[in-house]
Amino acid sequence: MSTQSLAFRVMRLCRPTFHVETPLRFELSDLILGEDLLDDPSAAPQLRHLLHTIDSPTDLTYTNRFLLPDDPSDAMGLPGMLVLPQSFGAIYLGETFCSYISINNSSSFEVRDIIIKAEIQTERQRILLLDTSKTPVETIRAGGRYDFIVEHDVKELGAHTLVCTAQYSDGDAERKYLPQYFKFIVSNPLSVRTKVRVVKETTYLEACLENNTKSNLYMDQVDFEPTSNWSATLLKADSHLSEKSVLTREIFKPPILIKSGGGIHNYLYQLKSLLDGSAPSKFEGSNVLGKLQITWRTNLGEPGRLQTQQIIGNIITQREIELKATKVPSVIILEKPFTVCLSLTNLTENKVGPFEVLLSLSDSQEDKTLVGIGLKKMVLPQVEAFKSLDFQMNVIPMEAGMQKISGITVFNTTERKSYDPLPDIEIYVDTY
Repeated sequence: MSTQSLAFRVMRLCRPTFHVETPLRFELSDLILGEDLLDDPSAAPQLRHLLHTIDSPTDLTYTNRFLLPDDPSDAMGLPGMLVLPQSFGAIYLGETFCSYISINNSSSFEVRDIIIKAEIQTERQRILLLDTSKTPVETIRAGGRYDFIVEHDVKELGAHTLVCTAQYSDGDAERKYLPQYFKFIVSNPLSVRTKVRVVKETTYLEACLENNTKSNLYMDQVDFEPTSNWSATLLKADSHLSEKSVLTREIFKPPILIKSGGGIHNYLYQLKSLLDGSAPSKFEGSNVLGKLQITWRTNLGEPGRLQTQQIIGNIITQREIELKATKVPSVIILEKPFTVCLSLTNLTENKVGPFEVLLSLSDSQEDKTLVGIGLKKMVLPQVEAFKSLDFQMNVIPMEAGMQKISGITVFNTTERKSYDPLPDIEIYVDTY
């Protein structure tokens, strides 16, 4: 195997870290006692006993000692120096991988016509970062180097390989090929867990973000981008702030801190459908709500950005008809008839019907809390596409207190099938 004249050196370019020094601690007796007192035979035993209780020789952390700083900030152990990364370190999804690459000529002669390529290889794809095939580097002198910087937005998890290759002519005009591989692992900085709940006609999305990194994350933006069928509003806890504070927050929104090593923050969004009830969606199946856009910065401002996959809500089942009560009297008196107004809506593109509406208000003959007046079965004509048909029924309450109007069902006489019954309607029956 021939000896290579060139070699790649790779350094990750990222924000430096603070250099931390352990502060110097001292014994309090060093300030208030002189060395001559220990030579006094009468005072030495008492002083040695006192010093033994203040600073135990078995305590190697010296937590009982005191700090002697020149400046109050010295107690933090931060001398003001920054440390450049000594290795690739932890690389997370959503960050920008930036690397400083140097190709060095360690031989005693210059090399010529150097074609350099750098690419990122993942399990799914290969991304070319640099290619000098069209404009090769003319020469690199003996002991010299050629430097360049590559960047890559990290969008995949798992194993990554930075592949650096060079084709060049050495001092003997022999064409040589140099490949070098630098491997690293990409981890997920955040765990995003979502829950979807439906309360009446309003959908709520809860997003829980957990910090998986070893540094604090300052969330600049956590926005939910709904699909065209939904609108979204971020719900926040009520806070009593002055007008000046509110104005300041509107101009400058402070980032939300999620602490390192498992810190959690929750977001709650209120979603409302933008579909017109008279013209419902033609599509059945999965209910796609939207996705989260997340941006953050680390302690020294290193940016990151993630986008979640589409968040799915409850499964949509397209209904053919909708039966609902449009008007119920607010005051209902015992043994006095009242009228309930109902509406039957066609939710399809075709005519449906005719229908039979069954008014069986009670399943038991003994339990007659509500009695219908008139026919037990009503016949309704066909209903045009996306149209509604209004009708009414009369009821006599036979018992006071809270009662339920239930048992109203619809039967399609053409297709010979029944639909879901009208949801129960709670009413209060007064005695006068």
